[in-house]
Amino acid sequence: MTDKLYYESSHRKDFEAQVISCEPEGEGYKVVLDKTVFFPEGGGQYADTGILGGVHVLDAQEKDGIIYHYTDGALTPGEIVKGEIDWEKRFESMQQHSGEHIISGIVHGRFGYNNVGFHLGADYCTMDFDGPITKEQLKEIEEEANRIVYKNLNIEILYPTKEELKDLTYRSKIEIRRTGRIVNNSGRGYLCMLCTTRRLETGEIGNIKLVDMVSYKGGERITMLSGSRALTDHQQKEESVKKISALLCDKGYRSCRSCRKN
Repeated sequence: MTDKLYYESSHRKDFEAQVISCEPEGEGYKVVLDKTVFFPEGGGQYADTGILGGVHVLDAQEKDGIIYHYTDGALTPGEIVKGEIDWEKRFESMQQHSGEHIISGIVHGRFGYNNVGFHLGADYCTMDFDGPITKEQLKEIEEEANRIVYKNLNIEILYPTKEELKDLTYRSKIEIRRTGRIVNNSGRGYLCMLCTTRRLETGEIGNIKLVDMVSYKGGERITMLSGSRALTDHQQKEESVKKISALLCDKGYRSCRSCRKN
């Protein structure tokens, strides 16, 4: 079993560990450590990447409690190595996943709908809900989500025993057969079984923007951007507006606001 340091602190960036094994795997190597901060792909969250003992960690996967680090270079079994994750990538991932929990809590609280699908991609995040939502309701959901962010609330992580789990109502896409981690969505009473990394305050999520919604299997698929992704989206759209405005001015529309300012 690999000691999972990322559960102790989702904000930890580096660590030292002993190499248990290193085997050739494809064009690289598969490394096992006694402990790690590298989060393996799972729960809708992609794997951490970074540096380990001077080689690059390109992927991380878990099987039977053991985390395998896929690297581009070999490490010596028995040696102590230093590891450091790509923190910007991890932080951005946590912003999206935490934002998803807030949106899911609001939707469940207002409409009783369940989150029946979640995908965290490299540049977008989608959530599937099993009921209809109007465009006006989507706007209200977004506004409420950002109010929660601005309050900088603590996101509580619970560690119930197997007996305590029997008396809790929580969301989980799979049956949990062991003691798990439960996230209390900002005190809204919307509990969810958790297997990913998390943050501690909602203010760290940054702005939450719901950029699209389409009908999907009788419900809705919502596309969300949080934190740095939301900022990047705003900057790109602002730049597009400026370019369109400049094109209109070049075509002789001198009455437009941007031209009057210039």
